[in-house]
Amino acid sequence: MTNYQEPSQELVEPFVIAAHGDLARVQELLAQEPALLNVPWARFDETALQAASHMGRRDIAEYLLGQGAPLNICTAAMLGSAEEVGAFLQQDPTLSTAKGAHGIPVMYHAALSGKPEVGDLLLAHGGGESMDGSLHAAVLSGKVEMVRWLLDNGVSDVNPPDFNGKTPRAMAEALGHTEIADLLRERGGATS
Repeated sequence: MTNYQEPSQELVEPFVIAAHGDLARVQELLAQEPALLNVPWARFDETALQAASHMGRRDIAEYLLGQGAPLNICTAAMLGSAEEVGAFLQQDPTLSTAKGAHGIPVMYHAALSGKPEVGDLLLAHGGGESMDGSLHAAVLSGKVEMVRWLLDNGVSDVNPPDFNGKTPRAMAEALGHTEIADLLRERGGATS
């Protein structure tokens, strides 16, 4: 009988950090230590899959899922899988207000997907938390349909600052998302 020993946090930390945006490093570290896959970084209680999900890193999330990481509703929402999100909600409708790593709401993850049908599912099951903050995720997705959907389905403040103090319109302009910036301007979006 072999005793399982969880990897040290000194190994977990760089793995989870890499999962925020460096697929090659994630692959390298997981090849060296396969037990890292589902171990949370204690400092933030965040797994690599959760990190990839809130950053909208579809490539990393799909790789981790392929290695056996368990799918959760936030990841399914970020991937835009209405079928999987619907299955989670059918089992437990309260997941419509689930939070991922750092307390980031599932609606933010849905906005990263750029797929309004995922947002519709969450709303139909009582979700809709953090519509204003989710505008930033929709801008990052570059999908004008998702931005419009959020504006039409519960955004009360079109100018919530992100962690850098930027408004969604300022972010859209910086990213070159002209159509999104124009839509936000029409709805009262400020540049600062």
